[in-house]
Amino acid sequence: MAIECLVLGAGQEVGKSCVVVSIGGKRIMFDCGMHMGYLDHRRFPDFSLISETGDFNSALTCVVITHFHLDHVGALPYFTEVCGYRGPIYMTYPTKALAPLMLEDYRKVIVDRRGEEELFTYDHIMECMKKVIPLDIKQTIQVDKDLEIRAYYAGHVLGAAMIYAKVGESTILYTGDYNMTPDRHLGAAQIDRLQLDLVITESTYATTIRDSKYAREREFLKAVHKCVAGGGKVLIPTFALGRAQELCILLDDYWERMKLKVPIYFSAGLTIQANMYYKMFIGWASQKIKDTSSVRNTYDFKHVCPLDRSLVNAPGPCVLFATPGMISGGFSLEVFKQWAPSELNLVTLPGYCVAGTIGHKLMSGKPTKVDLDKETQIDVRCQIHQLSFSPHTDAKGIMDLIGFLSPKHVMLVHGEKPKMASLRERIQSELRIPCCYPANNETVLIPTTPSVKVGATKMFIRRCSTSTLGKTDDKLLISCSTSNEASGARGILVMEKTKTAKIIDEDELVHTLGLEEHQVLYALCRPVEFSTMELATNEANIISLCESSLMVVDVPTSSTTEDVNSAENRSSLHSLLVQFRAKIDCTNIQVVPGHLQLRSFHVSVCSNEDCKYRMKNKNGIPKSMVYFCCRWSPVDDKFARELLQIMEQLNSSC
Repeated sequence: MAIECLVLGAGQEVGKSCVVVSIGGKRIMFDCGMHMGYLDHRRFPDFSLISETGDFNSALTCVVITHFHLDHVGALPYFTEVCGYRGPIYMTYPTKALAPLMLEDYRKVIVDRRGEEELFTYDHIMECMKKVIPLDIKQTIQVDKDLEIRAYYAGHVLGAAMIYAKVGESTILYTGDYNMTPDRHLGAAQIDRLQLDLVITESTYATTIRDSKYAREREFLKAVHKCVAGGGKVLIPTFALGRAQELCILLDDYWERMKLKVPIYFSAGLTIQANMYYKMFIGWASQKIKDTSSVRNTYDFKHVCPLDRSLVNAPGPCVLFATPGMISGGFSLEVFKQWAPSELNLVTLPGYCVAGTIGHKLMSGKPTKVDLDKETQIDVRCQIHQLSFSPHTDAKGIMDLIGFLSPKHVMLVHGEKPKMASLRERIQSELRIPCCYPANNETVLIPTTPSVKVGATKMFIRRCSTSTLGKTDDKLLISCSTSNEASGARGILVMEKTKTAKIIDEDELVHTLGLEEHQVLYALCRPVEFSTMELATNEANIISLCESSLMVVDVPTSSTTEDVNSAENRSSLHSLLVQFRAKIDCTNIQVVPGHLQLRSFHVSVCSNEDCKYRMKNKNGIPKSMVYFCCRWSPVDDKFARELLQIMEQLNSSC
């Protein structure tokens, strides 16, 4: 068995996340994003690799979206309304609410402002969202009788989720984007300790170890304050959802403490709607925001207000949040064109920028000129400040998550190829976990070891000495061994149709199968010669050597021949018990009328004169000895041989 992963996006790059996973006969598409750095066919995943005929409804079991960023959801309306996918789509409640805002904002930018070909319409977005089934954190959804999925809190942005999928005993986790450290408006990623065959994780900051959050915040505030104090304008290109809220909270609090009067603007429209949803889904926010929400809503900013576009070139300092991030177009690009030529101004880039965007060019080294196209060139004299306020986890966070989950295999996506190669070496050398990082349109097979759940009866477990090897939330892993010389506990595996397989003890088999018990016994006689003195001392009283087992029997003085023979038999058995006691532990031997017994082994005096085991002398006359008839079942075969060996030693010594 194997898990098949077809990487349609975010393979050795950041952009258009889309991975199709085949697991146990089910096929799941994780994310359906677009690439912000391309305007040609590379913008969307190559859906033809899923189905050559275009029958995506038969080819896919479901689609799961991790969060509302366009590189994870941007191609979804196109896939459903243009390509024709009609199957189930899952995302969290906040993602379902916020994704249409992001999609419509992008559509307006590329169609209304750039004049590009319309890839999907507003109606397409609305119809697509009608197909979405919302899910909550830690809610388990049964997609069909074999496939179940569950969402875990990922941090990153409002509503972001890691997705756990299980088919039979095969399990995977697709992380999407996540953050292992809390910030001012969201908590850190949270997940159970799962048993996983595969983890598919983002690796945006595969080799970066970030400074402390507070150090980064101080550096950011210092750069912004220095610029506005010198009369400059600060451009903060950011997406309307996520970093915008985080940095607005930070600046609003700083302005209040420093009593600054410089205006802070954000481009109106989308951000106003976004803040409304952040208030609505406050249960997804950080614990601090939830704790203070009854007193004051954090998103009701005192110093941040909507921008009137006529104020863009007004004299005096200001701070402006403009969308989109990465300066890939839209209002942030318009403002950058006007503010970049002034040395007083500052452009601060708070997050990751995809290759091909203006933001990426600025981060690659301060250029003096930036080419927008063949005809447009911008002079860049402004200050450029780069600081990671990205909501992605860093290399330490990735290693911590993988170390915590300890999956059998790891796959890296959503990262740059050289950095992914470095992270793979760390995972394989430090965590001893196989790791790969396939390219776009590449298919990889992840081997899995099939396992079967097997129960065990109480009787079988009691026969075993158990030691705990490990523990998960829903199962205890034990190692069973017996105290005898056998290599392990002897049990019988019973498999019944429609029932869980179980291991039973040997003694339970007949009852489990509803059969009548038949016992096979072995029997033979063994002669033992006792001296007259040994027998005589025991004729009057047979005294218990094992207090809980052997009864005291009085032999009457006026005995019949039969009584005397019975007494002699008891004396012989008692003498044999004395001999056994000298050789073995007799505390478990029961002495019952007529025989000695240990489990299924019985010893009694043999009165059959014609017994084939009778020993004779050279003249053919039977020897005068006491003959013991020994019977045992196969289960006690080993112990029977030991006792018979003792009896043979007694006979030879006589």
